[in-house]
Amino acid sequence: MARYLLKQLFNMAITLFAVTFIVFVLNELTPGDVVRKLLGPYASADQVEKVTREMGLDRPVMVRYAEYMANAARGDFGQSIVFRRPVSEVLWDRLGNTLLLAGVCFAIIVPFSVLLGVLAGMRERGWIDRSVSVFSSVCASIPEFAMGVFLLAIFVVQLGWLPGTSPLRDDTGWPIWTQLVLPAAVVVLYDAGYLIAMIRTSMVEVMRQPFIRTAVLKGMSFRRVVVKHALRNALIAPFTVILLQINYLVAGLVVVEMVFAYPGFGRMMLEAALAKDIAIVEAGTLVAVSVTMLTQVVGDLGYRALDPRISI
Repeated sequence: MARYLLKQLFNMAITLFAVTFIVFVLNELTPGDVVRKLLGPYASADQVEKVTREMGLDRPVMVRYAEYMANAARGDFGQSIVFRRPVSEVLWDRLGNTLLLAGVCFAIIVPFSVLLGVLAGMRERGWIDRSVSVFSSVCASIPEFAMGVFLLAIFVVQLGWLPGTSPLRDDTGWPIWTQLVLPAAVVVLYDAGYLIAMIRTSMVEVMRQPFIRTAVLKGMSFRRVVVKHALRNALIAPFTVILLQINYLVAGLVVVEMVFAYPGFGRMMLEAALAKDIAIVEAGTLVAVSVTMLTQVVGDLGYRALDPRISI
């Protein structure tokens, strides 16, 4: 186990180095555009050249990359052009907001999807199976922005029960928890639709296995067969999909955050990319890649826990 963890840490370090270098080079190849964003479209060529020298953007890429990595190792990711604040302050603030929403959604999505997926897979082609399949298909087929507009029309425009935006501020007249309801509802419905279908399919395959039939013929209760034998085996295949939701919930909620004006990580990355805020893009990339690598490690360990025959 220790050898495996050391190997994964080494692979993570290599991956982070490669990804950050590629992103750094692609962003830094056009320093003039960065200065133009900072000075405005009417700045003269002399002004652009002067600021480029002052910011050190005229130096070789490798020199700037080495300097950036040395500063990043100390937690200094530079200054944001868009937000006019240190990148670390903006990054952790927005990441904290996204983790709040992601935690709420993940805590609902997993048990909700497992429950409906298992119930549907237990009795293939029964009325529960058909109802759950239709529900999951509808949820998975509606885009996030369409689901958001639909919920806004009902709960904000018609009923007036919830706020239309989610800035996470107390001065809006709405409690913070109410500002999380609609974004969380969109994410849960959209994400659970696909996950329910995966778990249902895996459960159906397990229920067809000979060892399940043997357990039933030996007189074991159907409930015990499902809980003790079928459930654990059925979750092995969807386990990866469940963990992939962490990546999506951290870096993939751009549409939801834009629809509800939610100050999250994905919206920050989009705004930074549009404004060519290199410092934010580079730091955000580090976070996104780190989350992906960590979920892979957790996934391998989870596979081992679900099936001890799997070696890592």
